[in-house]
Amino acid sequence: MKLATLLFAALAAIAQPVPVVSPDVSADKKITFRILAPQAAEVRLMGGDIPGNQKGMEMKKGENGVWEATAGPVVPGAYRYTFNIGGVNIADPRNPATSESNTNVWSVAVVPGSDLYDTRDVPHGAVAEVTYHSKALGKVRRMHVYTPPGYELDSKKYPVFYLLHGASDSDDSWTTVGRAAFILDNLIADKKAKPMVVVMPAGHTDRGGFRVPGQRDDFARDFLGDILPYVESHYRVMTDRAHRAIAGLSMGGNQTLAIAIPNLEKFAYFGVFSSGLIGAFRMNRPGAPASQADGGAAWEKDNAAVLANTQLKKGLKLVWFGIGTQDFLLETSRGTVELLKKHGFHPVVKETGGGHTWLEWRDYLGEFAPKLFQ
Repeated sequence: MKLATLLFAALAAIAQPVPVVSPDVSADKKITFRILAPQAAEVRLMGGDIPGNQKGMEMKKGENGVWEATAGPVVPGAYRYTFNIGGVNIADPRNPATSESNTNVWSVAVVPGSDLYDTRDVPHGAVAEVTYHSKALGKVRRMHVYTPPGYELDSKKYPVFYLLHGASDSDDSWTTVGRAAFILDNLIADKKAKPMVVVMPAGHTDRGGFRVPGQRDDFARDFLGDILPYVESHYRVMTDRAHRAIAGLSMGGNQTLAIAIPNLEKFAYFGVFSSGLIGAFRMNRPGAPASQADGGAAWEKDNAAVLANTQLKKGLKLVWFGIGTQDFLLETSRGTVELLKKHGFHPVVKETGGGHTWLEWRDYLGEFAPKLFQ
């Protein structure tokens, strides 16, 4: 009997994998990452927003075949990461929380401690993953739509805010690593922001990289021809200029300018996070091509009629720019602000410490959203 018990225990140990907890967030805001990879020769933790981890962190292997690395302490927020094993990046198999980019899937570690980002005991809105057919592009597309707490229970109309992601990300990014739904829930609960519908479309129209919008920008055609009409016919949103806003980060900030300025009659608010007229001004990054900088001359020419229209500017309630002083697009942002001032706009500018990361963009959303529809 004793032999049978020992044999059963041995077989159970063989069948069961080594228990692994990952990510493991401590009270002092350190994050420990673990993965079982007994045959691996090297494992690195990859996650650019994790302080000190821009090039990856070497993990240490334990006797049980579990690799481990600890980062932090870090500021509260959400952090995307993957494990690099033999040159291949993989998501954390022990963590069901994920975030999509345009071509990758990341795991997400959430560090609590922020009144803005935390999942607090307040009324929560809903996020829908919406599939639609884009006539402009001739393909099936996807967007995420946040509806505020109580939307399902009433029949009133709400203002609408279009929130765009950055290069290499997707329509999923703002609601996962960006914590946008929780940010809106908390702001609305604290009566700092008006209840609103927030539309987060896919800024990439294919699997390629960032493209500076031109006269036949595919995303702008999809946005104006399909996304905006879909939202206004499927959701209870107000359709006048005073109750419509748009903002975006990085590539999405560039897209915001490419949509809002030529269609200024449609938007009373627009915001640009860590961006500007990309390519029009020098990047403060080593190796940035000097030939890209034309000072916005081409953009001025393309938008001359709108820039000269003083009546359109009268209905514009807010132009808001947020940028980190370590951001490689700092000069792009500053140059764009000065160009807008030259043409009679009055941008509100927030320069913060930090660079080109979600650590800044969540805070910018937290500052911008309360200024809308007041």
